[in-house]
Amino acid sequence: MRQSFAWWSFTMGLTDAQQSELMVAASDIGFEGVEMVPEPLWPTAREAGLDIVTITGHDIESGFNDPANHAELHARVAAAIDSAARGAVPSVIVFSGNDGGSSDDEAIAHCVRGLAPLAEAAERVGVTLLLELLNSKVDHPGYQCDRSWWAFEVVRRVDSPGLRVLFDLYHMQLMEGDLSRTVKANLDLIGHFHTAGVPGRRDLDDRQEVNWPALAGLLRHLGYRGWVGHEFMPRADPMAALAHAHAQFVDPAERR
Repeated sequence: MRQSFAWWSFTMGLTDAQQSELMVAASDIGFEGVEMVPEPLWPTAREAGLDIVTITGHDIESGFNDPANHAELHARVAAAIDSAARGAVPSVIVFSGNDGGSSDDEAIAHCVRGLAPLAEAAERVGVTLLLELLNSKVDHPGYQCDRSWWAFEVVRRVDSPGLRVLFDLYHMQLMEGDLSRTVKANLDLIGHFHTAGVPGRRDLDDRQEVNWPALAGLLRHLGYRGWVGHEFMPRADPMAALAHAHAQFVDPAERR
């Protein structure tokens, strides 16, 4: 596994100098990538030894579940794919959008029609689209792709290596739990993981309910070699929170 962290959640309130220090510190900890970092900061991240892992293709609320959005979204995501390909960024995050009144079956079909040609375009240039699962219970009321089966069904129907699920373990623990079984049964459809402490979206510590070392062990056992990105808001020192999170996903044998 390769570990990354979400730029937005670890840099809130930091000065420019502190942000640069954070990148260097994260690299020293063992992180290999950073996610959703503004493009002007890509050179700074790379100088610190970090890959740019993901960019966001469009807004969360207006997504592919509404065909009225498809023309605009196609242009925006196509541009993001081009930027990712030029910048050697492996993945672009996409969203279902909020529920606009369509049934799940209708919304899934709309997502498939909208995403299929973009997935083909992404595959041609070595980029993967990631359909993100989010919870609608706490953080994103109304978001339609809020159950794992929903995202997996879209990816199965599109049937392209250019589209995979971004399985956010925090969001799915809130919505349905059963993380280990779901991951094991569907790993071939998952292209990326996100973490955060549940509840609260805070540190991966003993004040939350997910057994992160056990999940890390499962991913190692399954042979997962992709990215695990930490996307939580640290309670205190972001560097200490990053170091602790990183340690949860390191093979115990490598710590000796």
